[in-house]
Amino acid sequence: MGKKGFIFDLDGVIVDTAGFHYLAWRNLAHELGFEFTEKQNERFKGVSRVRSLEILLEIGDVKATQEQKEGWLVSKNEEYLSYISKMTSDDILPGVLKVLDYLQEKQIPMALGSASKNAQPILKRVGLFDRFDSIVDGNHVTKAKPDPEVFTIGADALGVAYTDAVVFEDSIAGIQAANRVDMVSIGIGDAQVLHEADHNFKDFTEIDTAFLDQLINA
Repeated sequence: MGKKGFIFDLDGVIVDTAGFHYLAWRNLAHELGFEFTEKQNERFKGVSRVRSLEILLEIGDVKATQEQKEGWLVSKNEEYLSYISKMTSDDILPGVLKVLDYLQEKQIPMALGSASKNAQPILKRVGLFDRFDSIVDGNHVTKAKPDPEVFTIGADALGVAYTDAVVFEDSIAGIQAANRVDMVSIGIGDAQVLHEADHNFKDFTEIDTAFLDQLINA
């Protein structure tokens, strides 16, 4: 049995910034003259900003030049950053701190593995930046989930074998990425959507220390 390492996605797992992304995309859709629903927003989970814009334009049947697209990406990101600049520790999702505290107490190495290029400022805003031994974000990866790159870099940084890494994810692409390299995958959210995960929980309030011990000692 090797040393275990725990890797956490950010959006929808530690903080719910997905809501801010949705507001910013919805406002852009309104500017372009169409509605963008929360159900449609599900398609954006774990997807890059550029690909998200392409999907949005497909939904609205909007044709655009590269220059227009670049302008919209900048304005969308600026709006999103204005939301995250107001974040505090109150934005940490329920039950997360209890899990982080327990793992820290047990001296389990932890990494953040997120596609977000804004992961570091978000962690600083909510007071969690120093909790992670390694932070792998959109500035370090070239391949989007379901490619496991973000998690393999994280495991390498923690010095743990991929089979000894435990990944917490809220997107199907993230679960598939973890499964692809035989990491233990834990789905946070809708179990029907995340049915490929090794374990499923609605949120962190359902995770107890006995389960964490089971993961640590597996």
